[in-house]
Amino acid sequence: MSGTETGFLLLATLDRLLSHFRFLVTLRSREGEYHPLILFRLTPDQGQGNPPCEHAPDLPGTARHQLYAMEANCPHLGADMSHADIEECETGIVAVCPWHRYDFDLRTGKSETGLRACTYAVEVRLDDDGVEHVWVETPSGGSDWRLVELRPVSEAFADPPVQPPDISHLAISSTAPAAEEDIVPKDDAPTTLVQWAVLILNTGNPLLKVQRTRHAVELFRTGQLKSIGHRSPNAPRPPDIPPREEAYSRNTVDPAKTARRKNRAMMLHALANIEQWAIDLAWDIMARYGAEHPDLPPAFFTDFAKMALDEAKHFTLLTSRLAALSPSTAYGSLPVHASLWESAQVTFPSLRSRLAIIHLVHEARGLDVNPGTIERFRRAGDLESVSVLETIHHDEVTHVTTGHRWFTWLCAKQGVDPVVTFREEVKRGWRGDVKGPFNVEDREKAGMTRDFYQDLKGEMGISTQNTPQIRVEY
Repeated sequence: MSGTETGFLLLATLDRLLSHFRFLVTLRSREGEYHPLILFRLTPDQGQGNPPCEHAPDLPGTARHQLYAMEANCPHLGADMSHADIEECETGIVAVCPWHRYDFDLRTGKSETGLRACTYAVEVRLDDDGVEHVWVETPSGGSDWRLVELRPVSEAFADPPVQPPDISHLAISSTAPAAEEDIVPKDDAPTTLVQWAVLILNTGNPLLKVQRTRHAVELFRTGQLKSIGHRSPNAPRPPDIPPREEAYSRNTVDPAKTARRKNRAMMLHALANIEQWAIDLAWDIMARYGAEHPDLPPAFFTDFAKMALDEAKHFTLLTSRLAALSPSTAYGSLPVHASLWESAQVTFPSLRSRLAIIHLVHEARGLDVNPGTIERFRRAGDLESVSVLETIHHDEVTHVTTGHRWFTWLCAKQGVDPVVTFREEVKRGWRGDVKGPFNVEDREKAGMTRDFYQDLKGEMGISTQNTPQIRVEY
């Protein structure tokens, strides 16, 4: 069965969509246009926002599940629709935007307000072997659409009821202080996304940083933060260097001294350190460049808030695994480096440079090295760590996709060629070769075709003083 046909695109087999009730779907056309959708999976007895009941396995897919696809952002002000309430009304089932309660019919996209959201037909088709496949109608205006992201909306409201993850048990250096601050400060609590971003950037305790990230993203996604805040003249500025509490910062060393990781615990510790900096980078891009680019749409902030949440999840997974693998090796007890942030400092003057260097060089390099790291743990028989690292790798593909999406969007706004511009940015902001071997398949999935990175060399620092001379393996 082909993955495409005129007007429709194959998403997945139906059984892959039974784990959750909402999925983020990102499509990309041959012309480089991105189109994000939300796939809603309801059941016949679902209504009034109640959790779906177990399906009847003897019914065909189209009767067992009601599948709807809608554009991922509200046509009113661009709010993320992944957390829309699902309600029944006289005319049918509607998705209600969490920001301003605009409702849109899941079949037609019509709203009583007069607005209309784009909706796309979804079909369940049987192949010759009796396997059910889910197809979605493709957007108009592009050609050769392909699926670049299919991931569940995994918050508690969309999952079977579970307790939120408890991160209090994580192995942290015994000399490190506990997070004594409240998740929401008692004084001057943030009211915008950018205010939360700056607060999180200034949070030195890693556990509190994770907790605040989860809380802020939840507020934003569920409409409890109705302002991004990047256009405010009083928006706070991010720190030049996010602080680390002394217990964690005292082991910060030159990157060369951490280059050889001799055992699995050291590797997990080093990866957790990278993920902690990655949390900061996701918040920093929103706070640092939002005021300079007031035309950035809400979808930009939705994408990077999702990335911040992913990085917080990765940090938690890695430190949890570290605690299980080596209880005596607490996070913060081994040397770490800050090269990723030092590399980001080179990009402070330009959003375009930040997207190129951090998301399309560093994170793309992660796609290259991750498979080898995963195989090393697999050879050691550490399948629990393999599972963690595979989850992280899958997410990182979507992060490079996000970088590519917004880099090409910015280039289009500025009227420049994205490939030529990317290579120019790398020459200015990178030192040495952008070296392989390359994970061509995952890079291409994320939009990074070979013409972006082949035979590319950075020239930063050749005749520059007082500029960080950084090249770090992500």
